[in-house]
Amino acid sequence: MLDFFRKRPRNLKDDVLSGLTVALALVPEAVAFAFVAGVSPIIGLYSAFFIGLITAAIGGRPGMISGATGAMAVVVVSLVALHGIEYLFPAVVLCGLIQIAVGLGKLGMLIRMVPHPVMLGFVNGLAIVILLAQFGSFKTLGDDGVLHYLTGPKLYLMLGLVALTMAIIWLLPKVTRAVPASLAAILVVTGIAVTINASVGADGGNLAPTVKDMLYSNLQANAVAELAPHDSHGRADVSVLPPEQVAAAAASVDPRDASIKAGLPLPFWLDYVLPPLTLATLWIITPYALVLAGVGLIESLMTMTLIDEITETRGRGNRECIGQGVANVTCGVFGGMGGCAMIGQSLINVNSGGRGRLSGITAAVCLLLFILFLAPWIEMIPMAALVGVMFMVVIGTFEWSTLHLWRKVPASDVMVMVLVAGYTVLMHDLATAVILGVIVSALVFAWRHATHMFADVKFNEHGSKIYQLHGPLFFASVQSFKDMFDPANDPEDVVVDFYYTRVYDQSGLEAINSLAERYEQNGKRLHLTHLSPECRRLLAKAGDLVEVNLSEDPQYHVATERLD
Repeated sequence: MLDFFRKRPRNLKDDVLSGLTVALALVPEAVAFAFVAGVSPIIGLYSAFFIGLITAAIGGRPGMISGATGAMAVVVVSLVALHGIEYLFPAVVLCGLIQIAVGLGKLGMLIRMVPHPVMLGFVNGLAIVILLAQFGSFKTLGDDGVLHYLTGPKLYLMLGLVALTMAIIWLLPKVTRAVPASLAAILVVTGIAVTINASVGADGGNLAPTVKDMLYSNLQANAVAELAPHDSHGRADVSVLPPEQVAAAAASVDPRDASIKAGLPLPFWLDYVLPPLTLATLWIITPYALVLAGVGLIESLMTMTLIDEITETRGRGNRECIGQGVANVTCGVFGGMGGCAMIGQSLINVNSGGRGRLSGITAAVCLLLFILFLAPWIEMIPMAALVGVMFMVVIGTFEWSTLHLWRKVPASDVMVMVLVAGYTVLMHDLATAVILGVIVSALVFAWRHATHMFADVKFNEHGSKIYQLHGPLFFASVQSFKDMFDPANDPEDVVVDFYYTRVYDQSGLEAINSLAERYEQNGKRLHLTHLSPECRRLLAKAGDLVEVNLSEDPQYHVATERLD
């Protein structure tokens, strides 16, 4: 990875200023994910506040930013569409309870099972996903009711402002680090955009699209899409609508609805109908809650691992599970859509100097202040500034060293990296990509070690034949293990020496038992020696599954009783 995320000591000023920078970037992200989930933008903003505040305060990774995420939104959208928004909030509460149970059960340590190639593929795929997601900010609503890419002066101005934002972030640290470069870039580019938009005038529209323009265009596109027929995947076909109907739907959206201003969040049952507290309701929300909990935990623990690597510190996975669970329970109670760690915003925070819990708390509190008091100013921020910040995050996130690893690492590791990255990019499903990568890595590991089982054969002074095994004995190597022995032609006493090997699972135990039966059928005795304590415990637990004699004597004298 580029040394873009500079190593910095933790200090109060950096935490506060980086938290403010993150809060500015959280606004359009939370709103966009709310649209994905099919809920009001304010629900996404409230979710970002609760998730961000609580996980920053009690979670297991200082400096990590959490909020409403796309991974959770794509799960939520089908629940809202099929059963209504009133079922969303209990599902988020149940999701939080499941995450708390996972943390209390100490299952957060499972993140250690993720191999390095999976981590590299995840990081690279994520960088590409973040990059592709920014292109949506280059769109505006066309006369046909569909979002189209900008053209002409608007496109050129946006590209120029994006480039200026990136240049400030890149060059300012060479001059001073008194202010986070990302925050300085947002402020400078916002000032330029406000001046340009004011010179054009309200009648000409904003030449530099702002956060409010993005909100308004998305609301209009949703209003048009609601009138159009949908396919089996939920995609609207607005091309069948007559132009006058499209224009009427777009015009029906009140610009005031594109504001992020709102009041304090209240318990959801004050604004929505509480679903019946029955087993039927539980049956509906449980599958969604399980998926939400799994997706949230995997994405958060992977983010934690990435931040650990960047900051050269170590987070606490189980505590993060509990913190995220408490946050989702609270978020659900107050009418939120749930959330988890946000990798892009976490990297912005780290790059801006945020290392402590105060950075995340500041981001959440500032976000709530924006909602309550500063909405008009936040809505004036140009999308170009936020896109430029995210482009720099992409540059810092992508593991550029992997471009030189193709001939230096095993082909299977390269395959896993490409698989995880490709699945992440194509499906936008980070959790499934990680699980798939772990499964493939495990299968590759099993395949490799299945071929590592062999034996050195020799005889001792008593005429016993000794098989000194090498390699692990488990399900994949069982056949190689069985093929080594020749019960029909071996002498009466055969010793299997496990000094250089281990028995790992029941398949290995069954193989030993099967081998013992083959020797018994030929009137011969089989003895095991140099078993590790773990192997002997496995054999002891197996009980009648394994009927062999054990010996720990390195001279291979035969023991007549089994040792416990």
